[in-house]
Amino acid sequence: MFKGTVELICIAGNEGEPLRTVPEARAVEGKGLEGDRYFEGRGHWSNHPGSGREVTLVEMEAIEALKRESEMELAPEAARRNLVTRGVPLNHLVGRDFRVGEVVLRGMRLCEPCQYLEGVTRAGLSAALAHRGGLRAVVVKGGVLRTGDAIEEEG
Repeated sequence: MFKGTVELICIAGNEGEPLRTVPEARAVEGKGLEGDRYFEGRGHWSNHPGSGREVTLVEMEAIEALKRESEMELAPEAARRNLVTRGVPLNHLVGRDFRVGEVVLRGMRLCEPCQYLEGVTRAGLSAALAHRGGLRAVVVKGGVLRTGDAIEEEG
């Protein structure tokens, strides 16, 4: 078992816009985070098949390791994930339910870095973040997510 926290909550209204941090966001089943591009169907991948675009997560530890290992600096919101976590083994949550404050999410699949992310950040990022680009999740039980919320595995 683990117990982590939400370090940052990030959203963008439209594809390609920089993500901005917010202190809280409402998570809605089947939609994602109110105010985010994927909630409105305006994200880069909105018209592509696949699940898990409701909420994306990345480990702060992965962002910090990126700087140590490759000397690439990446602001946490530039990773283009909705929740930046600390103390959470995201890769282990594929297929599992976990609680973020009052919200329950289900990990659907890994969120490997892609050429789109590299195109809006910097060359070499995809390789440097391989297998630690985060997690795609769906909202099982909605509610308000807040910076500082505890994250723990359900059951």
